Amino acid sequence: MKVALLVTCLNDALFPDTGKAVFRLLRRLGVDADFPQAQTCCGQPMINTGYLDEAVPVVRAFTEAFAGYDAVVTPSGSCAGSARHQHALVARRAGDPPREGPAVYELSEFLVDVLGVTDVGACFPHRVTYHPTCHSLRMLGVGDKPLRLLRAVRGLELAELPAAEECCGFGGTFAVKNAETSTAMGADKTWHVRETGAEVLVAGDNSCLLHIGGLLSRQRSGVRVLHLADVLASTEEDA
Repeated sequence: MKVALLVTCLNDALFPDTGKAVFRLLRRLGVDADFPQAQTCCGQPMINTGYLDEAVPVVRAFTEAFAGYDAVVTPSGSCAGSARHQHALVARRAGDPPREGPAVYELSEFLVDVLGVTDVGACFPHRVTYHPTCHSLRMLGVGDKPLRLLRAVRGLELAELPAAEECCGFGGTFAVKNAETSTAMGADKTWHVRETGAEVLVAGDNSCLLHIGGLLSRQRSGVRVLHLADVLASTEEDA
């Protein structure tokens, strides 16, 4: 299987360690993934904001960058969801002929469904709670795959997050256009996170963790946020 990593714009700019963690994790599991240098944005910000015409060249560039691969893996439910469910809409709008591209997987989907593993050999001796991000939960339907992966991590204590399926309030440009509502939703989420007594909040999208983590930091909660990939890439040496 020829596999490529879609690192995402946010991770490339703000959380490069998450992309590196995905590479370390996949190599540990025997997958030698490529990083296509031509990759750019998946187009989700434009599509979600209604700029479908502006998204056309971005989606075309995405298609070209990942042509020839069997699978694309990304540490983002929202970007995977955009590629799987929104790109066809943009292509139809542009009148582009249908093209058979690679399957796009969110990280936990690829590990559990494609590689067939839940124990990835990770070690992370901390009390953790998990926030299921909206796109991974509702658009992709990843279900309990991230939780199954976390339960298999040595030393990790998993605390159930109350009202876990409620949105954190980020929603991309929603947080900019509706800042007060976004902050209120985020405050509800941080309240539930702190209820768990967790040291670390884990999620599959750094965009959501950026939002929740900012609120937790301003509250001086002592809770840090970490992407699922960073946890799964951790070993006893790291711990």
